[in-house]
Amino acid sequence: MLFQTQLQSINNRNLKYSIVNLFQKESSLVLLDGNTSNEDSFEWIVAAGAASHCTTNHINAFDKLQEFIDTHKDWAFGSMTYDLKNGIENLNSIHSDGIKAPALHFFIPKYLFIFKSNELEIRHHISQEPFNLDLLSHSFSIAGTGFNSVIKPKESKSEYIANVNQIKKHIQAGDVYEMNYCQEFYATNSELNPLAVFVKLNRISKAPYSCYYKHNSTFLLSASPERYLKKQNKTLCSQPIKGTRKRGATELEDAILKEELLNDQKERSENVMIVDLVRNDLSRIAVKNSVKVDELFGIYSFEQVHQMISTISCELKDACKLSDIFKATFPMGSMTGAPKIRAMQLIEKFEKTKRGLYSGAIGYIKPNGDFDFNVVIRSIQYNALNKYLSFMVGGAITIGSDAELEYQECLVKAKALFEVLEVKHAKTIS
Repeated sequence: MLFQTQLQSINNRNLKYSIVNLFQKESSLVLLDGNTSNEDSFEWIVAAGAASHCTTNHINAFDKLQEFIDTHKDWAFGSMTYDLKNGIENLNSIHSDGIKAPALHFFIPKYLFIFKSNELEIRHHISQEPFNLDLLSHSFSIAGTGFNSVIKPKESKSEYIANVNQIKKHIQAGDVYEMNYCQEFYATNSELNPLAVFVKLNRISKAPYSCYYKHNSTFLLSASPERYLKKQNKTLCSQPIKGTRKRGATELEDAILKEELLNDQKERSENVMIVDLVRNDLSRIAVKNSVKVDELFGIYSFEQVHQMISTISCELKDACKLSDIFKATFPMGSMTGAPKIRAMQLIEKFEKTKRGLYSGAIGYIKPNGDFDFNVVIRSIQYNALNKYLSFMVGGAITIGSDAELEYQECLVKAKALFEVLEVKHAKTIS
């Protein structure tokens, strides 16, 4: 079990990075940063070291996670990759995977640092010594990103546009209504300072579900604005994003772009299709007639983009377990399309890369079973062992999609990732 050891008043914006830096040699390490916008019980939280862990690629991964949570009944942090879908439905993935993250990894932390209202609460696992507060007095300096390679797209612009047009033919044939289609940008033989990259990314984007995540040699550096699923008592809440506009250069241009996004019929159509999909997923585990749309077509502004976000909630059935919730809702509909199974089959057909952590989720589970998980988007993945760097971007393809505009939207979403790596754009391929 974990128990509180210290509570200290402190005000240092680099403190979270100092703590992460102190524990860089641990096999499991995560910083979840709400950038002061998280309405939960903390502004940021760091979980360091694994007192116990559950790591698996097994087809029954969610059942193994349930057993792990039931055994420990403690704070748990971890990741779920997109390819857990293969254990829920009759699906597979044969594409290349340069990152090689495990399908599911959760850990009970040795040390837990919870920050809110200028107070730092420090907890430690019963098997660990109390944390030495003197270590927090050491200053942390931001190093360079160390990135030294060339970023390439896995497919050319012409291939991307041709695939969008082929996907639209599937939509015309009635196979799907909407499909989330993504492309990979990657670099090989690359050096990287993951923490420095995250610090820079977090300052550029300031997203509400940002995270720095390390498991052995695998890193995820995320500026995600999207929540997959939150459980609080008996209430489940999902907030899918569908609809994007770039930020304007002036307040007037910003206002025009927000109004344009709100009234764009294609974006609204994309959003409402996913809202219906989420409602359908939640209805499988919800008390009858409890699924509701709390907000439809909300427009929210972030450092890099404006987003259209809807909020759907429900009341959970009494006998519903953690594994039941994930089996009913994972992967999130905003990253698949509708109908979900056929969309995932077509994703495998048209994409060239195994998504891995991208389109998956990272978050925490509390001792009482409450949890909160992001959607892994706007994220850089890095394997320090094979020196492979990857990030993916994409969007929803509907019958009204313009392939050129969809490609440009990908670049808008990738802007902060190119910027943080100090790369203007990817090396083009024919």
